[in-house]
Amino acid sequence: MRVLLQRVTDAHVKVDGVVVGAIEKGLLLYVGFKEGDLPDMIMPHAEKAVNLRIFPDENEKMNHSVREFGGDLLVISQFTLYGDVKTGRRPSFTQAMKPDLANEYYEKFCLACKTCYPEGKVERGKFGAMMQISSINQGPINFLIEL
Repeated sequence: MRVLLQRVTDAHVKVDGVVVGAIEKGLLLYVGFKEGDLPDMIMPHAEKAVNLRIFPDENEKMNHSVREFGGDLLVISQFTLYGDVKTGRRPSFTQAMKPDLANEYYEKFCLACKTCYPEGKVERGKFGAMMQISSINQGPINFLIEL
């Protein structure tokens, strides 16, 4: 399981031209699952994302989590996090989890984010859809979580 998180000042996702999820300051989370991932991996990744201290304090040091900062979350399913580009010119996705199970894990990850951050706003994309994601990355700050 991988979670690519980006600290953003604004992000939204559209499907067929309609906004299905939008946040202001917070985290844009791209989450991908690979074959062999287990359900018990989901909560630790959600907890890490919600509690990672990457927002600035009054001295501009990364000292606050999204939860402490009071930011929002936008969660997007992203199977291409397991795209293998080591050989050839076309990515291979053989490591990526099959869609039916990946959708189940995505639902559980979104729920885990809400469980870890009940007072926060947790928005989402649409699993399996062609999405248009717009964001303003703050920093830029990006981290890959793979526990």
